[in-house]
Order: sequence, then C-alpha cells, then structure tokens
Amino acid sequence: MNRREARDKAAVLIEALPWLERFKGKTVVIKYGGNAMTEESLREAFASDVVFLRLAGLRPVVVHGGGPQISRALEMFGIESHFTGGLRVTTPEAMKVVRMVLTGEVNPEIVGLINAHGPYAVGMSGEDAHMFTAEKTTVVVDGVPVDIGQVGEIVKVESGAVQSLLDDGRIPVVSSVARGEDGSVFNVNADTAAAALAAALNAEKLIVLTDVEGLYADWPDSDEVIRSLTADELEAMLPELASGMVPKMGACLHAVSNGVPQAHVLDGRIPHSLLLEIFTDEGIGTMVVPS
Repeated sequence: MNRREARDKAAVLIEALPWLERFKGKTVVIKYGGNAMTEESLREAFASDVVFLRLAGLRPVVVHGGGPQISRALEMFGIESHFTGGLRVTTPEAMKVVRMVLTGEVNPEIVGLINAHGPYAVGMSGEDAHMFTAEKTTVVVDGVPVDIGQVGEIVKVESGAVQSLLDDGRIPVVSSVARGEDGSVFNVNADTAAAALAAALNAEKLIVLTDVEGLYADWPDSDEVIRSLTADELEAMLPELASGMVPKMGACLHAVSNGVPQAHVLDGRIPHSLLLEIFTDEGIGTMVVPS
C-alpha cells in the first residue's frame, strides 16, 4: 500500500468516527430482500456489514422476506404467483409454501451467513413468542377492496424476545410471518413488518434495502433520486407511487410517524450500501424524517 492509498483509507475511517459515536448502542432495523438476497457476493457483503454494525457497537435487527425464493418454490409446486397492489395474493395452499420457504429456507441461510463470522445471529419467525399479531387485510384497487387471501396487517408487536436477544449481544433475524388472534397464519409484507418492529423497539433507524437507487422524483420520466423528504411530503406523494414502491415508502412513513427518527430506502445491489449510509457524511438512497 502506498502513502496515498493509506491516507485515503485513514480519511474514510476518520469520516466514520462521528457516526460511530452517534449510533453506538442504538438499534437499527434492516429490511433485507430483493437481488441483495439472491446474488452470492451481495449476500456475503450484507452478512459482513451486519456483523460490522454489531462489532461497531450498534444493535442490528434483520427482518426479511423472500420474494424470489417464494416465487421459485410456488412454481415448483405448480402454484401461480399473483400480485395486487404490490402484495402477493396468498391462498391457503400458497401460504404453506410461503411459511416453509421463509422459516425453513431463507431464515436459516441468513443466520448461517452471519454466523460464519461468529456466534451472533438467532433466527426467529414473527410467530415466535407472538411477536407479530396480524389481521386479514385487503387492498384497494381503483377504489374497490380486493381480497388477497392470507395476507395480514400487523396490529400488535411483542418485541420482548427481540429485545432480550439484543441485550444478550445477538443479532435477531426475523421472518415476516405473523399469527392471527385465532391461531391462523398470515403472510406479512416484510417492509411493513420491519417498520412495525422498528417502532416497537424505539429504533434509531429503519433501513429498507430494495432494487432501485431510492425514491425517484418523477419516475419514469426522470431517474433523479430524492435524497431527503419529510413524512408530510411523502404522504402527499404516496397515492401516485408505483405499486412496488408503495409498501416500502409506506413502511418508512409508518416508522417516522411512530417515533423512529430516520427511515431510509437504499439500493441493496450496491455492495456495502448499509455501511455507506450509516458511516459516511453523504449517505446514499432516500431518507425520510418526521415532519
């Protein structure tokens, strides 16, 4: 390494110092999914980033979906995938596959990637210890409510089990499956699950990893990313957003409206995007703050 390279690396470390001080001991909830979950190099980068946060003194919590894996498994079982209003239509038959994939395949894989660096991660389902309680939800399309099956909206969060793991120095990894009051099981959008858990934990940040750079100012006519906006500004934009962005930006709005100081949408296709957001002055993606 020459002197210039050494200086550049030192500058990066120094830039991170105030952010290390600010976020030490703070809880950060990360929604993980999309391409970052399916590409091997990005999966490994994500795991190392989460461990870095833990060793830097933060308290990371991972909430994950598994859209690509679920779609692949449904295809294997001959079950068609349908989306309405950005949410997967989940029949009882599909729900069995969703539950199997999220809790039996995706969750252990994420836990294993993180634990390759040490005994940190503990896998959980939203059903465990009644963490997520949900009620059946519908979506409104062109002003008409549409039944989308066993898809739930979280109405209650019991965060005690996650809090205990954090206090023990662990990294909770939570799959987005919820229980109903009657013992039924619901598929819950991972973005909204992460937002609900962030609010319940009084997290410092919610970070949603996605497959775009952030919230575009005038998509598809412009690829300019909005770097920061308030909850009121986002609420005004929400009805006009593309259906795939509605759950993500709605999650950010819910988080900052319920005590979380900052919510971010980041491009999970960028290696180490988590660290770039938290530990650099510029940050990346779109940040939502309370009004």
